[in-house]
Amino acid sequence: MSDLLLKIENASVSFDGVSILQDINLEVRKSDFIGVIGPNGGGKTTLVKLMLGLLRPDKGKIIYHLSHDTGNTKIGYLPQVHSFDKKFPITVQDVILSGLPSTHKFVSKHTGDEKEKAVYWMDRLGISSLSRKPIGNLSGGEMQRVFLCRSLISEPELLILDEPDTYVDNLFEKELYEELKELNHKMAVFLVSHDVGTITSYIKSIACVNKHLHHHPSNIITNKQLASYNCPVQIITHGDVPHTVLGKHDHKHDHEHQH
Repeated sequence: MSDLLLKIENASVSFDGVSILQDINLEVRKSDFIGVIGPNGGGKTTLVKLMLGLLRPDKGKIIYHLSHDTGNTKIGYLPQVHSFDKKFPITVQDVILSGLPSTHKFVSKHTGDEKEKAVYWMDRLGISSLSRKPIGNLSGGEMQRVFLCRSLISEPELLILDEPDTYVDNLFEKELYEELKELNHKMAVFLVSHDVGTITSYIKSIACVNKHLHHHPSNIITNKQLASYNCPVQIITHGDVPHTVLGKHDHKHDHEHQH
């Protein structure tokens, strides 16, 4: 049996005649932990929308090999939670339960088993005490935990996270990555991040997205490779303390531009 979960073949996306993604090819397999990097406006979020089925490519296709559960493919999604309306009157537990497929069928009451799943994930991520709290009363880190529970309650085969290190307290950031490393034993993880230096300690491979996509087979990548991929981000290194190394500053080049 193949371990392939999702395959993108020669997919292109454009908006108002402007090309956002061009001839994208990508395979996601069961044990993958892919870190996605690239400049702002390079197409990372558009790629996520393609994978979630929220966008259709102008050309090319996406083939899903995921299981189906009551009509839903098994993809968990952690959005950029700062866009959530904090004034919406809903409790933490209800937000988490809304991640279940049955919620989309207007089921107003959840079964005991479903509530047990919510309790399990709240306990695992240390937010059991927040169960009845309104979502608007939470800190950024607490919100992130809640939405991670929501993305996991349906037991996905593929977990997609869009910039989870945005608006997260430092305490939770390391916990989040450690949790993702653990979850990767059971599911594929697709992590979009700008925090390149930190994620390289956890991911298995790197996808550089800047209109085109280059999937680098390891978590170690050189400045020369990034340049050849047309992926203008800082060079990545490993160490006890996650860090990045900046390229040399060309004062002569800057001086010439000033004249």
